Amino acid sequence: MSLASVMRAEGALLVPTYDRYRVLLRKGRGVYVYDDAGRAYLDLLTGIGVNALGYGHPAIRKALLQQADKLIHVSNLFYHDYQAALAKRLTRISGLDRAFFCNSGTEAWEAALKFARAYARTTSKNGAQPPWRILALENSFHGRTFGSLSTTATAKYREPFEPLVPGVRFVRANDVRDLERKFDPSVCAVGIETIQGESGIKPITREFLQAARGLATRYGALLIIDEIQCGLGRTGRWFAYQHHGVMPDMLTVAKPLAAGLPLGALLTTDAVARVIKPGMHGTTFGGGPLACAVAIAVIETIEKEGLLEHVSKLGEYFRQRLLELQDRHPSILDVRGSGLMLAAELDSADLAKAVHLGMLKRRIILNRTHDTVLRFLPPFIIQRKHVDHAIAALDAVLASAEKSVRAAVPSSARSNS
Repeated sequence: MSLASVMRAEGALLVPTYDRYRVLLRKGRGVYVYDDAGRAYLDLLTGIGVNALGYGHPAIRKALLQQADKLIHVSNLFYHDYQAALAKRLTRISGLDRAFFCNSGTEAWEAALKFARAYARTTSKNGAQPPWRILALENSFHGRTFGSLSTTATAKYREPFEPLVPGVRFVRANDVRDLERKFDPSVCAVGIETIQGESGIKPITREFLQAARGLATRYGALLIIDEIQCGLGRTGRWFAYQHHGVMPDMLTVAKPLAAGLPLGALLTTDAVARVIKPGMHGTTFGGGPLACAVAIAVIETIEKEGLLEHVSKLGEYFRQRLLELQDRHPSILDVRGSGLMLAAELDSADLAKAVHLGMLKRRIILNRTHDTVLRFLPPFIIQRKHVDHAIAALDAVLASAEKSVRAAVPSSARSNS
């Protein structure tokens, strides 16, 4: 089918939840995806952080082929070979004790919220009204199901579906005093993205994370860390919280876990896991043998190929190249991020939109989030030559877009700004 025919079919048949780019992708290899005309696109978004090993990695193809020939799905009423093996690896690299497998990041976050309430009900000495409130951060994004959405602060995601789950209060990110004011004995958990992804790659400070850890311990509450986007090597360590000397009670992971197959995980301490009994929570598809076998291959490949160190070095190189661009383009207000989770914030939404589309025309994929932020989530296997190619293109596209956007603004508006 052609792009036009696919667009017509989707327009007639799908619920319109996405405003897609006008590109029909057919295959991928390495750091590139290819459209229906065979044109290569350098992918600096990787399916929004999912394809961390790029496309067609030999280890992933091998795991897929071997396991597809054996067993794709078995209900969670039975054992298979891979859940415990994957849980062993995830607990080793995270420092936590146990795993629950599901299908996505938002499902992992839903499980974390449920487990937090169950933990408070089981352990609280205030039987009449155990702690039940949840603190989350402004500009957070935890997913689109009701519990996850209730802890997601951005109004445009929340308002069409209100009223949401009660008991959630939002704290200003990196404001320790605001966190202290809102933390009281009614709080059962505080949930934090170590680096806020959807809101524009905004890191949470060491001071704030350590304050959250201390307050949660003092009040008998749980610290839930969301590393669905920033975890599993994206920042150059297995998890971003490991840069800050804190340990969560629960951790959610998903996006790159199974190289594009649906798989999420909630990792917990033994103390949290003890309050969950058979029948309290579950999933039909989560943790199936195919997805788990592939996830094991992902973790082993990151280790065997030394990709954590590579991510650190390439991420710093990429960040320095973006800072060089900032010196030449005053429209870049900020460059931030860690490892291969980077952002360049521009001075207007119009400019960011023009740059994003200009890069796509040059067949380089990134995305625009929070209106003014260019987000980069390249595959872990990216090399300097790919970064250099992207920076050269971004330099040219920025120069052109800056002229176009300035020309579109009336001179009176420019003089009053």
